[in-house]
Amino acid sequence: MNKKLGWFLAGGLLVALLLAGVVSSFASGSPDGLDYAAREGCTFNADDEITGGTCMAQQEGEHQLGDSPLADYGIKGIDNEYVSTGLSGVLGVLVTFGIGGGLFWLLRRRPAGAAASTAAPGASVPGAGTSVPGASAPDAGARTE
Repeated sequence: MNKKLGWFLAGGLLVALLLAGVVSSFASGSPDGLDYAAREGCTFNADDEITGGTCMAQQEGEHQLGDSPLADYGIKGIDNEYVSTGLSGVLGVLVTFGIGGGLFWLLRRRPAGAAASTAAPGASVPGAGTSVPGASAPDAGARTE
């Protein structure tokens, strides 16, 4: 990896960490478009309970991972809502960056010489000694001085 790419990745990671750790605390608590569409057709009381009508939200159930340590955009056990949300965002960025970086590392292109160096001694490497299409060979009749 060259130096410019390393600085670019580090800068992108820093921006993502700042957005997840700081800006996420200012996200709107209002229902998003999907929640709005699921609630359309029902009436709600002050406690946000369905009191009438027909809507998709009536079929809503408890989430299977609702008791997990990172449920509801926070970390279980941290009482400060802003710290909990920020830390869960930072943790999410780090896990995503780690998984993505690991996949890129596993699936990266390796130089052609790497295959030859890992071959068993005395084994022939397919394509070794063949000419590369488009590469020009020295002219047999050319004079060198």
